[in-house]
Amino acid sequence: MGYRRGQAHSQDLRDRVLAARGSAAVVSVRFGVSRSYVIKARQRRDRQGDLCAGAQRSHTPAKLAGHDVALCARVQASPDATLAELVDWAGTELGIPLSIKAMWKRQKALDLTLKKRR
Repeated sequence: MGYRRGQAHSQDLRDRVLAARGSAAVVSVRFGVSRSYVIKARQRRDRQGDLCAGAQRSHTPAKLAGHDVALCARVQASPDATLAELVDWAGTELGIPLSIKAMWKRQKALDLTLKKRR
């Protein structure tokens, strides 16, 4: 079992680690996980009663999160604008520097689509 950044261990492994007796060092070697994982899983079980992994999420809000109304209005006003044009608009009108991917993700979250005309 290797280290998987950003992914929770399987529930089966978590159950076996929590059921095992012994120190965190012994259990971590036995199951091939880190010592801190064993300690944190036990703490979560003891403090909160949770036997499963918590939700993984970023606590960083999106740059455009407070500007949904303005973005929707801009897309409705010019539905054939490209993502690059919308990024330029956000930089000049809203003063928010963005990448094209950030603009695309926000539009996807708002379920907005850009329609191209021939």
